[in-house]
Amino acid sequence: MNQRPVSCGLDFCCAVNLSECLVYAHDSKYDFICVPLVHPLYKREFISGAAKYRPGPFTRPDLILSSSDWSNLVIGKFSPFINVDSIDPVVRKNSEEALNQELSLAGHFGLSGVTFKLKCGIDKNVNLARIISEKIIHNNCSFQVWLQIPMENPVRQSYSYRVEECPMEESPWEWWNAFRVICDYNKKLGVALIVSHDLPEEDEIDRWLGEPVRCLILPTTLFLTNKKGYPVLSKAHQILVKRFAALEVQFILTGASRYQSISYYHNYLDYLWKVKMGCQNDGTIEKFARGYEDYLQCPLQPLMDNLESQTYEIFEKDPVKYQEYQSAIYEAVKTIVSEKGDDNNDGPLIIMVVGAGRGPLVTASLNAAEMAFQEVKVYAVEKNPNAVITLQALQRDMWKEKVTVVSCDMREWNPPQKADIIVSELLGSFGDNELSPECLDNVLKFLKSGGINIPQSYTSYIAPVQSSKLYNEVRQLRDKDKNPQAHFETPYVVHLQNKYDIANPKPLFTFSHPNTDSAIIDNSRYEVRTFQVEQNCVLHGFSGYFTAILYGNITISIEPSTYSPDMFSWFPIFFPLKEPVQLKAADEIMVHFWRRCGSKKVWYEWCLSKPTPVSIHNSTGRSSIIGL
Repeated sequence: MNQRPVSCGLDFCCAVNLSECLVYAHDSKYDFICVPLVHPLYKREFISGAAKYRPGPFTRPDLILSSSDWSNLVIGKFSPFINVDSIDPVVRKNSEEALNQELSLAGHFGLSGVTFKLKCGIDKNVNLARIISEKIIHNNCSFQVWLQIPMENPVRQSYSYRVEECPMEESPWEWWNAFRVICDYNKKLGVALIVSHDLPEEDEIDRWLGEPVRCLILPTTLFLTNKKGYPVLSKAHQILVKRFAALEVQFILTGASRYQSISYYHNYLDYLWKVKMGCQNDGTIEKFARGYEDYLQCPLQPLMDNLESQTYEIFEKDPVKYQEYQSAIYEAVKTIVSEKGDDNNDGPLIIMVVGAGRGPLVTASLNAAEMAFQEVKVYAVEKNPNAVITLQALQRDMWKEKVTVVSCDMREWNPPQKADIIVSELLGSFGDNELSPECLDNVLKFLKSGGINIPQSYTSYIAPVQSSKLYNEVRQLRDKDKNPQAHFETPYVVHLQNKYDIANPKPLFTFSHPNTDSAIIDNSRYEVRTFQVEQNCVLHGFSGYFTAILYGNITISIEPSTYSPDMFSWFPIFFPLKEPVQLKAADEIMVHFWRRCGSKKVWYEWCLSKPTPVSIHNSTGRSSIIGL
């Protein structure tokens, strides 16, 4: 099942008796209601006119509901006549007064959210954005602001927009993007997406998945009637709802009921949520990652830090990684035995597991040798003294004389003999970001001529990504000892969810082992990659992945097109940009990535040169390093 039950609201164009509306919604199983803050026909005049001096309250008092009901059960809607961007100064000033009055009222009621329809056009909401921004930033209001935006341009739809004002060539996403940029990407802004009968192109839907969509507004006219006489959605709309359900959206039902009870719509959405969307949480990765969606984590540094027992335990549960490693070791053992042929009489094969942790690769090595009917001697090398205790206990109770435990940093060890096979799992989310190259280059001297390294090679990948969520998550980070921009110069491990992939990933850095290509080993890198932009969007950073060849044709991968099913040991990595970059269709993104190496640290630097130059991030490793 999903993390929470389905959350549905019921939209009212007018609510004469608010308590009755709440009872009706509750009895029909809805969780909240959307109602105008002021009666839609009650127009106020603040500048001039007869209504300026009209006596009495302009709307209902707060006493009709408890403060808890106001804050939990009601979303307020602004008056439809408000037009703060009107070219008529009287209309504009009157609207400004009305809007400020209703914003103040929403704060007084303690509402959790307010909503309004965004006007057509990227330049038609600038003054509105200023007022909203001022209210939610400087007045520190507690409520969310949901902008109602149609999925399709209203020129082709029958929404209550003035169609002649809607530029045909603009997509509604452009209106939203302009509005939130003016509001400086404030995290209290969200999208209430009005779902249309004719759905937009797939790319357009994908782009919305990278935005803070808080709810889907579903008109009752969208629903079809099935053979049993109940409302259902078309297959295309079901798929759409399923994709947005991953973002934990809410739903608002609007329009007249066409059935005996309006609860039928809720029952169907609840069914979709539990059965259709519940399927996406059945997978191993989804169960493992639940609660970590778009949560920023600092990458592990197992070379500099000793990992905790809990960390080892989590990764040892991966059902794929160690099976693939075991298969790779098995094939490598067979290769070594085959190459030795009749000369295979110089004792057991020597396998060195460097960075053995709590021993899963040692077990995989012993299992692989048993499958190949080959005697082996395994050295388990581990620098973490706490993990060594576990290795020693396993050696004493299970592995016996087949395994020798070595408590030492692999780079400082002087082995008594050379290895036929060296096995390691020093890979990070970006392949080389846990310093596998530096570690394995230092143990190259342990390997016999013709010996095998597992993994044999690994390649990092990058892709441009749009995610308001991640941008705001990074922006919220604060550290009194660091420059305010330092968090934008730090890579993060993150289970990417609320994002739009601007282009497919491309390979970046590759490392191969054993590294015998040159006399001088140099693990620094510099690469430039270009990406084509398909549609207008915003670049917030780059997602990073890796693929690894363990041995022969046995691979593991977190790169989306070759992902190893059910493997959860690695989330992608995210390289943020200090400022969002506005992109146009047909733009070319040119990104520069460096892997820099010093005597005590390794770090990444990145910048853009197209479509607009952006300063180098993390220059000299000033904000983020990987310690040697």
